[in-house]
Amino acid sequence: MKVAVTSQGKDMESQVDPRFGRAQYFLVVDTETGESQVVDNQQNLNAPSGAGIQAAQNIVNAGAEAIITGNVGPKAYMVLSTAGIKVYLSGSVTVSQAVQEFKNGKLEETGGANREGHWV
Repeated sequence: MKVAVTSQGKDMESQVDPRFGRAQYFLVVDTETGESQVVDNQQNLNAPSGAGIQAAQNIVNAGAEAIITGNVGPKAYMVLSTAGIKVYLSGSVTVSQAVQEFKNGKLEETGGANREGHWV
């Protein structure tokens, strides 16, 4: 299964970025092989609006089936859920730890946005 994780850096030991739409990177991790690919999200870091929607579309295009993040807004959640991508919330841990928690069933799927739009 491919799981995307919001990340402050380009490797598995980077911290989970608490932001979704304005996360620095997404690491798309294959939970079976452990392989990961970096999806750069620089175009959305300073976007005046629509960052969550564009970031969600990038996750859809990357083929992820789930996303792990610190927070997600309503528009991004709508795009992700419409595409069938499950959203899981994580605390301040590394990407590697978040993926392990996901694999161990310790992350709970969220039923909606936990932030209002335009959270910077």
